[in-house]
Amino acid sequence: QVQLVESGGGLVQAGGSLRLSCAASGRTLNNNRMGWFRQAPGKEREFVAAIRWSPPITYYAEFLKGRFGITRDNAKNTVYLQMNSLKPEDTAVYYCAASDRLYTSGTYNRGDEYNYWGQGTQVTVSS
Repeated sequence: QVQLVESGGGLVQAGGSLRLSCAASGRTLNNNRMGWFRQAPGKEREFVAAIRWSPPITYYAEFLKGRFGITRDNAKNTVYLQMNSLKPEDTAVYYCAASDRLYTSGTYNRGDEYNYWGQGTQVTVSS
């Protein structure tokens, strides 16, 4: 099993920045990708960003328009989501996810392709 713990959420004004962290522990050796998803009240969960280990490729939702960045610290088994120029519509619970399943091209944004999930961290952006 893999355990994921998110942190770094909070309240921020529009235009501000936050950095989310996701620390992985347990049987992480077979993980090959991690991602961030978010869910706003009354809306479906949506893909935000993902990072693969090999090759080291990052993916982003088109609506982000370059505002967010996903990185990985191998030594700490931690993935980060740097969020800049935050907007009120970014308000949501952000979930970290990891997968040890064989990667199929083009599925980085599918929640059902990730088999480990964190508990979520709330991000609230005020206008």
